[in-house]
Amino acid sequence: MSKNEFICDCNIIHQDAVDKTLKKMPEKELFENLAEFFKIIGDATRTKILFALDQNEMCVCDIANVLGMSKSSISHQLASLRNSGIVKYRKEGKEVYYTLDDEHVKQVFEIAIEHIEHKKRNIGGTL
Repeated sequence: MSKNEFICDCNIIHQDAVDKTLKKMPEKELFENLAEFFKIIGDATRTKILFALDQNEMCVCDIANVLGMSKSSISHQLASLRNSGIVKYRKEGKEVYYTLDDEHVKQVFEIAIEHIEHKKRNIGGTL
């Protein structure tokens, strides 16, 4: 498969497709927020934390034990996830329990895993 095979070699503007897309194009801020969302979850440690929280509500000690990391490093990562609205917490006495913020975060995370597993099965290996 040659490198040039994926390059469009036409000079025709498909104006209907362009107009339809421009009409639906969100504001710049949405794309900036979307990029920030993916940047935050684009870290392997934070992704492992999200996986753990997708399974169960957990405290920092539990997450640290699952990931084999220090409570301090987990707390640091949870702060980033919390400040980005990806996880939330609740206090019970002196304990703080974390969960994914809402069903949307859960769905995005689970769909991403499903997509990667599907691609891996169909192409063998990683993305």
